Amino acid sequence: MPESEARALVERAWTAGIRLFDTAPLYGYGLAERRLGALLSAQPRDSFLLSTKVGRLVRPRARPEPGDFVIADHVGPVWDFSYEGARRSLEESLDRLRLNRVDIALIHDPDDHHAEALGGAYRALHELREQGVVRAIGAGMNQAEALARFAREGDFDVFLVAGRHTLLEQPALPELLPLCVERGIQVMVGGVFNSGLLAGGATYNYRPAPARLLERAQALEATCARHGVPLKAAALQFPYGHPAVASVLLGCRSVAQLEENLALLAHPVPPGLWSELKAEGLLGAEVPTP
Repeated sequence: MPESEARALVERAWTAGIRLFDTAPLYGYGLAERRLGALLSAQPRDSFLLSTKVGRLVRPRARPEPGDFVIADHVGPVWDFSYEGARRSLEESLDRLRLNRVDIALIHDPDDHHAEALGGAYRALHELREQGVVRAIGAGMNQAEALARFAREGDFDVFLVAGRHTLLEQPALPELLPLCVERGIQVMVGGVFNSGLLAGGATYNYRPAPARLLERAQALEATCARHGVPLKAAALQFPYGHPAVASVLLGCRSVAQLEENLALLAHPVPPGLWSELKAEGLLGAEVPTP
C-alpha cells in the first residue's frame, strides 16, 4: 500500500486504542517494520506492545521462497534459525523499528526446523529476555502440534497460533491450549477467518477451499444469520472463549478494513448463537465460547 495509507492505518489504530502491534522482517521484507517503527517510535515506549519475529533474514538479491510475495527483486528472505541468525535478525529489526527493545520476539514458522530453532533461535531469545532486550519470547506457526512440542520442551511466554483455533475448526483445543493454560503461556490467535473462508471468500490455508469446508462455512453463516450476527463477527469473537487466549491478531489493508474489524468486535453476539451451533454439531459440546 502507499506510504500515506500505511501511516493513516497505524494512526487510526492508535486513536482507536489498539496498543499491541505485530510485525516481522518477512512482511514487506523489512518495509512493514520500517513503517510501523516510524510512527511507534514517536510514542512513549511503555505505552504499547510490539511483537516481531526471527527465523528469516532480509538479504540483498536473495531468491524469494516459492509462493512468496514479490515485494522487490533486489531483496528476499533467507531462512536462519541459528543462534547467531536470531540475534542478528532482532538487531536488524530494532534498527528498522527505531527502538531499543521489543516486547515479544517470536520464532517465525519453524515447522521443519524444530531442532535448529530450539537449539539456536530459542537459546538466543532466552538470553535476550534475561538481558531485557525482549520482555517475552515465543513462536508463531500455522499448526498446533509443533507449538505443543515447544511448550513441553522450552520456557515460552507467548505463542501465535494462526488458523488452528477458529469458528471453523479447533485443532489447537485438545492439546495446545490446555498446555498453555497449565504453563502460563499466553496465546495470540491469528487467522480467525481461515485465510478468507469465514470472511465471505473461498480460500482456506491460502488455497481454494475444499467443498466440505465451503459447506461448513455456509452452515455457520446461516446459523449466525438467524441470530442477526455477521459470520465475521462470530469468527472474530469466538477465540476469546478460551482462557489461554490473550489477543486476536487481525491484519488489515486499509482504514476501512480496520473500522470494519472494530465494528465486528463490538457487535453483540447472543449466547443462544453458541448454543445453537453446538446443538447443530457445528461446534463440539466441549468447545469453550465467549
